Amino acid sequence: MKKKIAIILAVAIVLVSCVALVMCNNKQEPEGQKKFTVGVCQLVQHPALDQATQGFVDGLKAELGDRVTIEVQNASGDTNVCNTIVGDFVSKNVDLIMANATPALQAAYNATAKIPILGTSITEYGVALGTTLTNGVVGGNVSGTSDLAPLDEQADMILEFMPDVKTVGIVYCSAEANSAYQVAEMKKFLAAKNVTVKEFPFSDSNDISAVVTAACAESEALYIPTDNTAASCAETIGNIVREKKIPVFTGEENPAKVCGVASLTISYYDLGVTTGKMAAKILKGEADVSTMKVEYAPATKKYNKEMCDSLGLTVPAGYEEME
Repeated sequence: MKKKIAIILAVAIVLVSCVALVMCNNKQEPEGQKKFTVGVCQLVQHPALDQATQGFVDGLKAELGDRVTIEVQNASGDTNVCNTIVGDFVSKNVDLIMANATPALQAAYNATAKIPILGTSITEYGVALGTTLTNGVVGGNVSGTSDLAPLDEQADMILEFMPDVKTVGIVYCSAEANSAYQVAEMKKFLAAKNVTVKEFPFSDSNDISAVVTAACAESEALYIPTDNTAASCAETIGNIVREKKIPVFTGEENPAKVCGVASLTISYYDLGVTTGKMAAKILKGEADVSTMKVEYAPATKKYNKEMCDSLGLTVPAGYEEME
């Protein structure tokens, strides 16, 4: 009998120890202190994307602080490197992937259907992913923010500066799906205003000098959409258009600071912050990526005073000077 009691007591002690160990482990990492790892794949280094990434990091850190580790990788403009970066994130089983620019989003979308993906600096998610949004929702494991400023208002911007313009050349990278989408839309809006549009696509940065030179010879003004490759070559474009005295209008502010006269632009930093806050909601279990609507940022009319002065362009009302 004493032996049975001793066995029962021993078993009870073991059970109590196990319960205490579980409670101790739970106490060490309660739900409110769970740690997360987020991978960021940025297509290329240029001011707009850099600002979006920084905004994302700041926005996410503001919500989760030291509970989140963020690994930022830059693909240097190579879509194959995007695939490698995202593949590494998937193998590490990160808690969320942020894809900065369309090729990065496409790489993440093709790499995983499980890990939540947020895009930023994406013009149109349906075009980028070959899908259709329902009430602003991508669905599946993808959502994010868009950098699309109203394209009809961008067409109006050109005519506000140049009411008599007849021919506008659009310079863009043919490898960027969202650039092709913007070109098609701008052609419609400008054609409706009796402006002839000529397309000047280039395949990569090696072609840009020749393409921009040809565009200047055949156009009264140029338009550059939110195109990552073109933005990274803004200085090269600027050198050519300054010599040819051709006004350039852009889909975002940063290239306009270097080579343009005006832009209907958003704050990429604020866009990144919004994306970071979306990420925090997903990681904290407050939102489901599959039902999150794509979010947008308000657009502002801005002008480059130095370029406007050099070309003798009068700045219309309602534009603010670029800093």
